[in-house]
This record gives sequence, structure tokens and C-alpha cells, in this order.
Amino acid sequence: MASHAGGVHTGAATPRTHGDVSGRFVFAAVMMIFGGLMTLFQGIAAVSNDQVFVATQNYIFQFDLSGWGWVHMVLGIVLIVAGLAVFTGAMWARVTGVVLAGLALIANFLWLPYYPVWAMVLLVVDGFVIWALCTGESRSTA
Repeated sequence: MASHAGGVHTGAATPRTHGDVSGRFVFAAVMMIFGGLMTLFQGIAAVSNDQVFVATQNYIFQFDLSGWGWVHMVLGIVLIVAGLAVFTGAMWARVTGVVLAGLALIANFLWLPYYPVWAMVLLVVDGFVIWALCTGESRSTA
């Protein structure tokens, strides 16, 4: 005799969670840490040896690479810390993550003339972080 263990499931599918954190929050946190590390390394490269980067002639956004490198280093460290905070699933961590990813998005847009491929990768990473933090399931209050 064969048995069927599937059965009929009623109701909506529930998102997978690990503790109080949904899969999208874990994705956002990991991507924030990854993006923060990449931004940190980008800043270190700009501060230590700005001969690595070639600026486009007559580009409207021209900044001092050493100063810009310090901005990226600080932003990278803050993104890493905020990414770790997103693992808690707290609303303040989500809001902070969206704000910081938005600032990183702007910073990487302004970084385009110096290292376009790296900047484009980080633009995509920051966009995915914002998407994941804004569409993730919130904790149930029941």
C-alpha cells in the first residue's frame, strides 16, 4: 500500500526565516558586508596609491582622489557595521541600511570616472541591498 505524504496545503506560503530574520534580510546583510568590504578596499587603493586610477578628462565630477578615498573607507566601514546590524532584523537596522546603501549608490556614481567597472558592480550591489531591505518580510507581531 502506498501513502501520499504531500496532502493539500491551504493558505499562503510563508517566507523562510532563520530566527527572526527572513531570507531577504540575510541576503541584504551579506551584500552590505560584501559591498562595504569592496568600498573599503576601493578607498584604501585611492589613499595608498592614487596612480592606480585614471581620471577622465573634462569630467564634470572631479575630486581629489585621496580625500575621496577617505570617504570611501569610512563609508565601507559603516556599511559593514550596518550589514552586521541587519542580521538582527530590527527596523532601525533596515532603515539605516537603506540610507547607507543610498549614500553608497551616490558615492559610487560619482566614482564612475575613476574606475567604471568597479563602480558599476557596486551600483548593482547597492541597488540589490535597497531592494532586499525594502521588500523583505517584517516580523509578525502576533
